[in-house]
Amino acid sequence: MANNNVAANVLATIGATLWCIQLIPQIIRNYRVKDCTGLPPLMMFLWMISGIPFGIYFSVTDATIPVKIQPHLFTFFASLTFIQTLYYPPVQIPKTRVIAVIVLTYATAIGLEVGVILNMIPRYKANGHDNDWGPVLAVGVTASILLAAGLIPPYLELSKNKGRVVGLNFMFLAMDCAGAIFSTASVALSSSEPGKELDVMGITLYIIVAGMELGIFASHGIWYLRYRTFNKGGEDVGLQLQSDAEEISDSACVSVHTSDKGSCCYKF
Repeated sequence: MANNNVAANVLATIGATLWCIQLIPQIIRNYRVKDCTGLPPLMMFLWMISGIPFGIYFSVTDATIPVKIQPHLFTFFASLTFIQTLYYPPVQIPKTRVIAVIVLTYATAIGLEVGVILNMIPRYKANGHDNDWGPVLAVGVTASILLAAGLIPPYLELSKNKGRVVGLNFMFLAMDCAGAIFSTASVALSSSEPGKELDVMGITLYIIVAGMELGIFASHGIWYLRYRTFNKGGEDVGLQLQSDAEEISDSACVSVHTSDKGSCCYKF
């Protein structure tokens, strides 16, 4: 059983680390391309605000320091990605409005966390540190629903693009999916210890997240087979390849127009 406990802690650490930094590849990709087409702002907004109840839940239940830090790092990187989806095309709202939205969101988040945590900790202790205590459970469930709901908008984008993934970085998706899988394995191992119950809420969340992200990979794989493998040379493929080339050209260069020499494309 001791070996199971060590393995569970190692897996949990890997999962938590991946869920802290998984958005970094997406942020880098957005910055380089300067375009967030295909990356829904609603997804990043839901993920950003899900960090608020997660932070409350882990602070009230007196989790370990790394577990308390994880939702706040996740919220920070999700907010950076959300800023990019607002500032870069196709949304492209003015910088002042982006700043106003983020300042308001951060102020609300900090106020909620501090107020709710200070109010709930004494009551949580009075209930014998019971994680099934109604208010604590409601906060955890809310966080889980927001996180899972954030993966619904990408499916709407998939439907627009015939199943093709546009705008989402595959390294980001792979890291996020791996984080959910490692966390699922950790919960399963830790529940095998005597006297420990299975964390049904946690394992359900991890399975939903991993399943939905594997679905995104599968959708792009099917698109690839349909338009790049089985229909080589067909009219649809030709149109798709032309669309791909136009998209890459548009996102990877800046055109500078001159009065006498036409335009030049500077690639990055």
